[in-house]
Amino acid sequence: MAAANLLLLPGLLCDANYWQPQIKGLGTRAQCLVADYGMADSLEAMARMALAQADAAGLHGPLAVAAHSMGGRVAFELLRIAPQRVERLALLDTGFHPFAGGEAGDKERAGRMALVRQGETEGMRAMGQVWAKGMVHPAHLHLPLFEDILQMIERKSPAQFAAQQNALLTRRDATPQLATITCPTLVLCGREDAWSGPPQHQVMHRAIAGSVLRIIEDCGHMCTLEQPEAVTQALAEWLVM
Repeated sequence: MAAANLLLLPGLLCDANYWQPQIKGLGTRAQCLVADYGMADSLEAMARMALAQADAAGLHGPLAVAAHSMGGRVAFELLRIAPQRVERLALLDTGFHPFAGGEAGDKERAGRMALVRQGETEGMRAMGQVWAKGMVHPAHLHLPLFEDILQMIERKSPAQFAAQQNALLTRRDATPQLATITCPTLVLCGREDAWSGPPQHQVMHRAIAGSVLRIIEDCGHMCTLEQPEAVTQALAEWLVM
């Protein structure tokens, strides 16, 4: 069986390090590329950059797309602008609802901008030490993987953080897209994901015909680092669905 062309879409403040356990674990089964969003400040721009990077790396034609968190939003944009490029889809710890209006939207915007200001004034690591605590299973807070997450956050600048937050604050409603997805699809999240947990993924699973739902035990939002073996196994099975 030929290796899949696997495009990996990282989440907010994540980079290639987030996917290293899977790149290593999948071995020769996938030719992997992790997208770099640079200073893109919209999800559509991120999707177009990811496609351009895939083409530049020689990953032409249909792609297997695995996407985490904000990357799932990027994947929905990729499906919108170039559906013919997506031959299979994995949605990890992500969401599909639009930016809310009214009081809820004001609260979300204020929270996201407060984090950006903290990154600007105190540094990205200091911001990450507060923000990332809610991103992992409590049992993982004192493990080396949490330091890996902090270092990953520290590699991003406050300006990049602001650009990515703007992208999320201008996100589309992906709800109508769910029923149109016909490619082999994996929907996966950590059991203890406090940001986008099992109920939201169960909705996506029911809406996407033929999709497979995997809930990873003892796992928060950062699933590929928290439970790398389980996530890699789920992706390996998805690649031959």
